[in-house]
Amino acid sequence: MPQRAGRHWFPGVFCVIRLIGIDVDGTLLDSRGHLPDDNRDAIVEAVAAGIHVALVTGRSYPFARPVAETLPESITLIVSSGAVERAMDGTVLGRRLLDRRIAETVLEATRPYRDHAALIFDRDDSNQIVFETMNWEHPGRKHYWLRNQHLIGQTIPLEDALVEDPIEVMFNGAATAMRTLTDSLRREARDFAVSLTEYVHRDFSLIDVTAPNATKGHALAWRAEQLGLGRDEVMAVGDNFNDLEMLEYAGTPVVMANAVEGLKRPGWLVTRHQDDAGLARAIRQFALGVS
Repeated sequence: MPQRAGRHWFPGVFCVIRLIGIDVDGTLLDSRGHLPDDNRDAIVEAVAAGIHVALVTGRSYPFARPVAETLPESITLIVSSGAVERAMDGTVLGRRLLDRRIAETVLEATRPYRDHAALIFDRDDSNQIVFETMNWEHPGRKHYWLRNQHLIGQTIPLEDALVEDPIEVMFNGAATAMRTLTDSLRREARDFAVSLTEYVHRDFSLIDVTAPNATKGHALAWRAEQLGLGRDEVMAVGDNFNDLEMLEYAGTPVVMANAVEGLKRPGWLVTRHQDDAGLARAIRQFALGVS
């Protein structure tokens, strides 16, 4: 157990923060995808104060690990929207995979969206992402393809790729179409969870269909339990709809100034923009008690 931790008042109650869950894109990173020095320094200060830090992201481990390269070795990486948790050295601390039969049912029910669909697996080399007919020339996907095509494979039909339980069924595309699909999936979500990440300025959205307990909120709660902590000792910082559940779980929820419309709630704390080291400000002000 940590011996020291940050202290502050929120709201009107004395709090001791011992765990911080931090979203990556839009929170830890600036709008260019870079890690500001001030954010890194604030995380180092939090760890030195005895606070456990977990990066909680929709990225898979191979895509999240390079972001954490300059961060303390003690942090953990909750990746794939809560489906997998690993230590910095790659050791698996927890896995919450989607039953392949459920994944097959989801694929069958969403066949009109097959051009938007892919399966994601917990693998460290090739075929981490498997698609059937996705157009990688789409502006929202092309840059990702150019950087990561060695990790992407194709299987026709996509169901044949389900030789093991995947992390998730993933969909991506235009914001309006993905909202429609999200609503449809949530009406049927008895054996799986659905989370939506929107980039309205790019007219591009991502949908993660995971196991019911493979969400950012469930994963952060599990990490707190492993550390013997209550939710009042947990702070979470995020900017998008897929952060909602972990923000609702945390005793101290903090929303970025650049957050999507509709994420901010009455009584929730708001920090500065991602391009103004808002995360560093949140850590120092709300966890470490530094004005």
